[in-house]
Amino acid sequence: MRRFTDLAENEILALAIANEEEDGRIYAEFAHRLAADYPDSAAIFSDMAAEEDEHRRRLIDLYGARFGPHIPLLRRQDIAGWRPQRATWSLPKLTLDAVRAHAERMEQDAARFYREAAARSTDTAVRRLLGDLAMAEDGHEQAAGALTRRHLADGRREDEDAEQRRRFVLQIVQPGLVGLMDGSVSTLAPVFAAAFATHSSHAAFLVGMAASLGAGISMGFAEALADDGRLSGRGAPLLRGLVCGLMTVLGGIGHTLPFLIDDFRTATAVAIGVVVIELAAICWIRWRFMQTPPLAAAVQIGLGGALVFAAGILIGGG
Repeated sequence: MRRFTDLAENEILALAIANEEEDGRIYAEFAHRLAADYPDSAAIFSDMAAEEDEHRRRLIDLYGARFGPHIPLLRRQDIAGWRPQRATWSLPKLTLDAVRAHAERMEQDAARFYREAAARSTDTAVRRLLGDLAMAEDGHEQAAGALTRRHLADGRREDEDAEQRRRFVLQIVQPGLVGLMDGSVSTLAPVFAAAFATHSSHAAFLVGMAASLGAGISMGFAEALADDGRLSGRGAPLLRGLVCGLMTVLGGIGHTLPFLIDDFRTATAVAIGVVVIELAAICWIRWRFMQTPPLAAAVQIGLGGALVFAAGILIGGG
């Protein structure tokens, strides 16, 4: 995959052309599927689709004038860190809420892309057009937001700011959950293997601390280097890496600290209890923020934790 920062100016314009074409087709699909029940909303999306087509034409004209007739094929899925658009047919129910949320995400992503692209452009005409398109996409977001106020009955709209929650989930909850799961589950095997092999609380504590800190550093770097967050909206990589790393350390240290207790049996019993609490916390976070059914979350996390725990005991006991 290509990195956005490595794209040449002609490739940025080619990517913008492909994006406008795809977005226009999505808006046209929204208009078609909403026409029967919400003709006013369908008309708005038809106008947005036409405007996306006009954006595409302006980009093609500028590309031809600057770089010639051949436009390389470059799409969202070819760029590292870019979240592909979800197909309209995959939306479970095309309500106004679902359409509004989907359209707002599209326009936010598009406006962010144009601002980043304009900042990197050295050509005056290209920079001006990309800046104009960023402002146009911001206007689209406001139009999509007006749909709910116009068509939903009074009292049915939730007060929660969906966008703020989405950003919180993307930038904090997701990296934190990944770290907590890795720290809580992956360190079970080395900690309990050391515990049952040596029957020494001190040895288990040292192994647990080393595993937790090592995993935290590794996960933190992996999360920070995976995506710069500019196109995906996942926020600053340093923040995500810090959250992921700290939660990884926290997940591993939780069942390591009980081994500060000198009595091996007591320390092991307390550590097992902490493991149960950690896995329960992971299940709750997945249910609360990821809409994972509680039973499914419990089965998935419990099975994974049990397998790693069993591996540690078998290796230590052998």
